[in-house]
Amino acid sequence: MSLWGNKDSVYSTGTVNVNLGTNTITGTTGVVTFTTAGIKTGDVITVGTGATYGYAVITGFTSTTISIAGTSGFVSGLTTVSASTYNISEEPIYNVFNSVYRAPEAKTVGAGVSTPHFTGVFGVDVTETGIARTTTVGGKAGAYGVTHAGWVGVTTYNDCNGNLRVKSETFVAGSSITTDAADDTRFPDS
Repeated sequence: MSLWGNKDSVYSTGTVNVNLGTNTITGTTGVVTFTTAGIKTGDVITVGTGATYGYAVITGFTSTTISIAGTSGFVSGLTTVSASTYNISEEPIYNVFNSVYRAPEAKTVGAGVSTPHFTGVFGVDVTETGIARTTTVGGKAGAYGVTHAGWVGVTTYNDCNGNLRVKSETFVAGSSITTDAADDTRFPDS
């Protein structure tokens, strides 16, 4: 089992149910079969758009069920999730256990802050890196500009003057990220 790969999205067809009591994820609607999808043990499954519910490392799978290593990457207090979107990626597995990048990715922080802030890990390819350096977000050109393509952690916040700030950390520098996931609102392809 590798610590990471280069696919931002291995498989995300259909929806899944999650049972955190048994550490299993079952395909519900539209899933063809996990065994032919190209997933492997050590891949990371993100449940919900923007990791609404959480992340987990895949430890095994059958045609309709995925076994996960644990539930610490999921939102505290959850026991089940029904008919949710998901994405399976080859992102670094150690980020699932990093408390800075815990789910959900989208959240609002602090009193009086209207801008949704987020913290998440993204597979950013070379094209997305170049475009992010010139795209204006929150009135700031290049707000999501990252240092290098690869697996990147991003955190947004407002400074004491209310200005949008974006902090990024490159976990694995790499120019070979492929199979784009639904991160185009932050890292567009064009």
